[in-house]
Amino acid sequence: MRTYLRLYIDNYYKMGKTISEKILSEHSGEDAYSGDIVIAEVDFAMSQDGTTPLAIRAFNEMKTKRVWDPDKIAFVIDHSAPSPSKEVSNLHGMMRDFAREQKIENFYDIGCGVCHQLMPEKGHVVPGDLIVGADSHTCTYGALGAFSTGIGSTDMAAVFSSGRLWFKIPETIKLIINGKLPDGVYSKDLILYLIGRMTADGATYKAIEFTGEVISDLSIDARMTISNMAIEMGAKVGLIDVDKKTLQWVKKHSDRRFTVVKSDPDASFAEIREYDISDLEPQIAKPHTVDNTCDISEVEGTRIDEAYIGTCTNGRLEDLRIAAGILRDKKVSKDVRFIVAPASRDVYLRAMNDGVIQTLLKAGASIVTPGCGPCVGTHNGIPADNENVISTANRNFKGRMGNNRASIYLASPATVAASAITGEITDPRRFL
Repeated sequence: MRTYLRLYIDNYYKMGKTISEKILSEHSGEDAYSGDIVIAEVDFAMSQDGTTPLAIRAFNEMKTKRVWDPDKIAFVIDHSAPSPSKEVSNLHGMMRDFAREQKIENFYDIGCGVCHQLMPEKGHVVPGDLIVGADSHTCTYGALGAFSTGIGSTDMAAVFSSGRLWFKIPETIKLIINGKLPDGVYSKDLILYLIGRMTADGATYKAIEFTGEVISDLSIDARMTISNMAIEMGAKVGLIDVDKKTLQWVKKHSDRRFTVVKSDPDASFAEIREYDISDLEPQIAKPHTVDNTCDISEVEGTRIDEAYIGTCTNGRLEDLRIAAGILRDKKVSKDVRFIVAPASRDVYLRAMNDGVIQTLLKAGASIVTPGCGPCVGTHNGIPADNENVISTANRNFKGRMGNNRASIYLASPATVAASAITGEITDPRRFL
């Protein structure tokens, strides 16, 4: 009855579709809309060392002998890289053995970088794709116009086996961002501001389409920061329209053919919100939730013990350059441990060639292996009890960095760099 009614309404009104509705319709072969459940063909699947072992075990329990397409699967060792224990090393060994057995050539071992940097950088993502990852921040690739979302390890095992998965097509919220980012305010400040306004569950199981003049002005690196944190407002995916910048970036990194997908002018949105951020201050997410945001002026002067630049949110070349611009000819406070994790080996090399790494090292930074670094709290940079950390990561929950008695403040690379110099949360505009 519902299908008949839907067909009648669609044919009568000729309803337009959102990006999510179009991509999931195309990949399922169904004329589907939000609320519909479809079984769709996946273009690419990725899992990392925190989730792949569970997926391998589930795959083996399914009694499937071969993965559906080894060329469309990537494994990444980034969360605990290099391994901090023999137990983790054995899990890494399981991943390497399975990849060899299944002929999965897209294997990114320790030092290659963070999964969400590597997937676009290595050409595995193009506009219009349907991509799943066994990691919640897979929504990052929405910055390139792909429907990409995180799934659990058991669902990933099903994808390894069949190349297909069921999806409930999400409703879409459109966020229109107008104005111009002020000096000293960056994409990280913008997304923290939006999460504070939307709240942590304000977009649960929704797709977000970020649009407006501010979004158009952002670089691809900056757009990835925006899409990466869509999950922090509960969203399933964070999509940004494909434009000339996107096309140039994608063609530089991938030779795959693709189709650009845009929402129709008459598409139906669950909600449309519009913001003018011309007067936005640098933003801070205070402990212990990402939506606990405020203007930096509210917390300026708070002591910090550790400063961290990196992660799948802000470890890209643009982020390291911003930090180096603040730190040039300056020194990190003697009371601060300043840790930097480039998002990938390629980012690391380019930052070296630009002199960015040298600037950070001279200022007092410790450069760690490209990967997730201190973000997940498995080994690098675990804070002590009652310490304050200022970080460019995407989460600040209790225990996120390995100690539930520490406090984590989230900020832009500029704010983290400025705070590392002074030893307290500091407005980066002082150093511009």
